[in-house]
Amino acid sequence: MNAFIKELYKYKYLIQELVVRDIKKKYRRSVLGVVWSILNPLLMMAVTAMVFSTLFRFDIKNYPLYLLTGQILFTFFAESTNFAMSSIIDNGGLIRKIYIPKYLFPLSRVVSSCVNLLFTFPALLLIILVTGQPLTLEMISFLIPLFLFFFFCLGVGLILSTMAVYFRDMFHLYGVLINLLSYATPIFYPEKIVPAQFILLLKLNPLYYFFKAFRMSIYDGVLPSAPLLFHCTLLAAVTFFVGCYVFKRYQNRFILYI
Repeated sequence: MNAFIKELYKYKYLIQELVVRDIKKKYRRSVLGVVWSILNPLLMMAVTAMVFSTLFRFDIKNYPLYLLTGQILFTFFAESTNFAMSSIIDNGGLIRKIYIPKYLFPLSRVVSSCVNLLFTFPALLLIILVTGQPLTLEMISFLIPLFLFFFFCLGVGLILSTMAVYFRDMFHLYGVLINLLSYATPIFYPEKIVPAQFILLLKLNPLYYFFKAFRMSIYDGVLPSAPLLFHCTLLAAVTFFVGCYVFKRYQNRFILYI
């Protein structure tokens, strides 16, 4: 672990440059730039809230805030894991030329997605103020599930980046999986409408626990419960270490396939 931390410190400027490059690439030729990170979730929230609150009439207090907390977290998950999945292949030319720890590429992609997530927080604060949601000190506890979710996404990203090198169809399969997860996760609907026979499937979805903890902080304004944080910590730790193991085991043969 000490060697890993020292290596991260050694390459901290490279990580910074990779993150800046990814962010610049995302907003290249954009007139509004990072303002889109605020406008996009607000526009998506407004349209989705209008449709679902009118057609389905979900009985959710402050539905715009409930919806936005789910949308921005799912966007972070989808973006970070998709970007991490292609990171090794996209940087194949650089990997073939010089030695760079290969895990820096998926790591930088997840970090850049996390920065994009932080750009959306003014939109979240705006909705909190506009809808009159009470501000509490406990809201700051959202940093705990967000921190754990970062390592969960990084673990998934390491696994996907390894699989994509050997199995290019992973890009198409993961696109299907992301769509399934968007409906299997309580983003735009309340947990209580899920039929009893599907509750087990809901709780087998790892995203469910992170979303619930995040919403307890921001939406309910209370500290996430200890059992819930334990689930999040366990999921983040297991996924991260499995991702590290898989990536480390197969990284030496990446150069043969990229």
